[in-house]
Amino acid sequence: MLDQLKSLFGLDDDQAAAPRPAMDKNLAAAALMVHVIAADGEITPEEEHRLEQILRDHYSVTEAEALALSNAAKLAQSDAVDMYRFTSILKAEMEEHERLALIEDLWEMVYADGEIHEFEDNVVWRVAELIGIQSRERMVLKQRVLNRRGAGTSENGDAS
Repeated sequence: MLDQLKSLFGLDDDQAAAPRPAMDKNLAAAALMVHVIAADGEITPEEEHRLEQILRDHYSVTEAEALALSNAAKLAQSDAVDMYRFTSILKAEMEEHERLALIEDLWEMVYADGEIHEFEDNVVWRVAELIGIQSRERMVLKQRVLNRRGAGTSENGDAS
Protein backbone atom coordinates (compact mmCIF):
# COMPACT_ATOMS: atom_id res chain seq x y z
CA MET A 1 0.00 0.00 0.00
CA LEU A 2 2.82 2.40 0.83
CA ASP A 3 4.34 1.86 -2.63
CA GLN A 4 1.00 2.75 -4.22
CA LEU A 5 0.78 5.90 -2.15
CA LYS A 6 4.38 6.85 -2.96
CA SER A 7 3.57 6.35 -6.61
CA LEU A 8 0.53 8.60 -6.27
CA PHE A 9 2.75 11.44 -5.05
CA GLY A 10 5.67 10.68 -7.35
CA LEU A 11 7.93 9.92 -4.41
CA ASP A 12 9.45 6.94 -6.21
CA ASP A 13 11.04 8.07 -9.49
CA ASP A 14 10.74 4.61 -11.03
CA GLN A 15 6.99 4.64 -10.48
CA ALA A 16 6.29 8.34 -11.06
CA ALA A 17 4.53 7.69 -14.36
CA ALA A 18 2.30 4.94 -12.93
CA PRO A 19 -1.44 5.59 -12.78
CA ARG A 20 -3.06 6.53 -9.49
CA PRO A 21 -3.89 3.57 -7.27
CA ALA A 22 -7.43 2.29 -7.32
CA MET A 23 -9.61 3.64 -4.57
CA ASP A 24 -9.72 1.10 -1.77
CA LYS A 25 -11.81 1.15 1.39
CA ASN A 26 -8.99 2.56 3.54
CA LEU A 27 -8.40 5.47 1.18
CA ALA A 28 -12.15 6.06 0.86
CA ALA A 29 -12.55 6.09 4.65
CA ALA A 30 -9.58 8.42 5.09
CA ALA A 31 -10.93 10.77 2.40
CA LEU A 32 -14.23 11.01 4.28
CA MET A 33 -12.35 11.79 7.48
CA VAL A 34 -10.58 14.58 5.63
CA HIS A 35 -13.93 15.77 4.28
CA VAL A 36 -15.22 16.06 7.85
CA ILE A 37 -12.25 18.05 9.16
CA ALA A 38 -12.27 20.31 6.10
CA ALA A 39 -16.02 21.02 6.34
CA ASP A 40 -15.56 24.05 8.58
CA GLY A 41 -13.07 25.61 6.16
CA GLU A 42 -9.91 24.91 8.14
CA ILE A 43 -7.86 21.81 8.92
CA THR A 44 -6.06 22.39 12.20
CA PRO A 45 -2.85 20.67 13.30
CA GLU A 46 -4.88 18.90 16.01
CA GLU A 47 -7.21 17.50 13.36
CA GLU A 48 -4.31 16.34 11.19
CA HIS A 49 -2.66 14.67 14.18
CA ARG A 50 -5.91 12.91 15.17
CA LEU A 51 -6.45 11.76 11.56
CA GLU A 52 -3.02 10.17 11.40
CA GLN A 53 -3.50 8.62 14.85
CA ILE A 54 -6.81 7.03 13.87
CA LEU A 55 -5.33 5.74 10.63
CA ARG A 56 -2.47 4.11 12.55
CA ASP A 57 -4.65 2.68 15.30
CA HIS A 58 -7.73 1.59 13.36
CA TYR A 59 -6.30 0.74 9.95
CA SER A 60 -3.13 -1.04 11.08
CA VAL A 61 -0.64 1.08 9.16
CA THR A 62 2.76 2.39 10.15
CA GLU A 63 3.40 6.04 10.91
CA ALA A 64 4.83 6.59 7.42
CA GLU A 65 1.90 4.78 5.81
CA ALA A 66 -0.56 6.83 7.87
CA LEU A 67 1.07 10.06 6.69
CA ALA A 68 1.04 8.88 3.06
CA LEU A 69 -2.58 7.72 3.38
CA SER A 70 -3.54 11.06 4.94
CA ASN A 71 -1.91 12.93 2.05
CA ALA A 72 -3.55 10.66 -0.53
CA ALA A 73 -6.90 11.17 1.21
CA LYS A 74 -6.51 14.96 1.06
CA LEU A 75 -5.82 14.74 -2.65
CA ALA A 76 -8.71 12.32 -3.29
CA GLN A 77 -11.09 14.45 -1.27
CA SER A 78 -10.08 17.64 -3.06
CA ASP A 79 -10.63 15.94 -6.44
CA ALA A 80 -14.06 14.56 -5.51
CA VAL A 81 -17.23 16.25 -6.65
CA ASP A 82 -19.32 14.41 -4.05
CA MET A 83 -19.05 11.76 -1.35
CA TYR A 84 -20.67 8.98 -3.37
CA ARG A 85 -17.30 8.01 -4.86
CA PHE A 86 -16.20 7.06 -1.35
CA THR A 87 -19.41 5.88 0.26
CA SER A 88 -20.27 3.49 -2.57
CA ILE A 89 -16.95 1.68 -2.05
CA LEU A 90 -17.43 1.57 1.70
CA LYS A 91 -20.99 0.26 1.52
CA ALA A 92 -19.91 -2.47 -0.89
CA GLU A 93 -16.65 -3.49 0.80
CA MET A 94 -17.21 -2.96 4.53
CA GLU A 95 -19.12 -5.17 6.91
CA GLU A 96 -21.64 -3.43 9.13
CA HIS A 97 -19.29 -3.40 12.15
CA GLU A 98 -16.62 -1.70 10.00
CA ARG A 99 -19.11 0.94 8.82
CA LEU A 100 -20.16 1.57 12.43
CA ALA A 101 -16.50 1.95 13.40
CA LEU A 102 -16.05 4.42 10.54
CA ILE A 103 -18.92 6.57 11.79
CA GLU A 104 -17.31 6.55 15.23
CA ASP A 105 -14.03 7.61 13.60
CA LEU A 106 -15.84 10.42 11.80
CA TRP A 107 -17.20 11.65 15.14
CA GLU A 108 -13.63 11.59 16.45
CA MET A 109 -12.73 13.85 13.54
CA VAL A 110 -15.61 16.22 14.35
CA TYR A 111 -14.29 16.67 17.89
CA ALA A 112 -10.57 16.59 17.03
CA ASP A 113 -10.25 20.37 17.31
CA GLY A 114 -12.27 20.50 20.53
CA GLU A 115 -15.48 21.85 19.07
CA ILE A 116 -18.35 20.79 16.87
CA HIS A 117 -19.23 22.65 13.71
CA GLU A 118 -22.64 22.20 12.13
CA PHE A 119 -21.10 21.42 8.72
CA GLU A 120 -18.98 18.64 10.22
CA ASP A 121 -22.01 17.23 12.01
CA ASN A 122 -23.94 17.33 8.73
CA VAL A 123 -21.21 15.43 6.87
CA VAL A 124 -21.36 12.61 9.41
CA TRP A 125 -25.14 12.49 9.09
CA ARG A 126 -24.95 12.28 5.27
CA VAL A 127 -22.18 9.66 5.26
CA ALA A 128 -24.09 7.54 7.77
CA GLU A 129 -27.20 7.65 5.60
CA LEU A 130 -25.22 6.77 2.46
CA ILE A 131 -23.53 3.75 4.04
CA GLY A 132 -26.66 2.40 5.69
CA ILE A 133 -26.19 3.45 9.31
CA GLN A 134 -29.43 4.41 11.05
CA SER A 135 -29.87 7.71 12.89
CA ARG A 136 -30.14 6.01 16.27
CA GLU A 137 -26.85 4.17 15.76
CA ARG A 138 -25.17 7.37 14.57
CA MET A 139 -26.29 9.23 17.68
CA VAL A 140 -25.20 6.39 20.00
CA LEU A 141 -21.74 6.56 18.41
CA LYS A 142 -21.68 10.33 18.76
CA GLN A 143 -22.53 10.01 22.45
CA ARG A 144 -19.86 7.33 22.90
CA VAL A 145 -17.22 9.69 21.50
CA LEU A 146 -18.49 12.56 23.65
CA ASN A 147 -18.40 10.36 26.76
CA ARG A 148 -14.89 9.20 25.94
CA ARG A 149 -13.82 12.81 25.56
CA GLY A 150 -15.45 13.71 28.87
CA ALA A 151 -17.97 16.09 27.31
CA GLY A 152 -21.04 14.14 28.41
CA THR A 153 -23.62 15.72 26.10
CA SER A 154 -23.75 17.42 22.74
CA GLU A 155 -23.60 21.19 22.54
CA ASN A 156 -26.32 21.31 19.93
CA GLY A 157 -28.53 18.56 21.32
CA ASP A 158 -29.80 15.61 19.36
CA ALA A 159 -30.75 17.59 16.25
CA SER A 160 -28.74 15.46 13.83
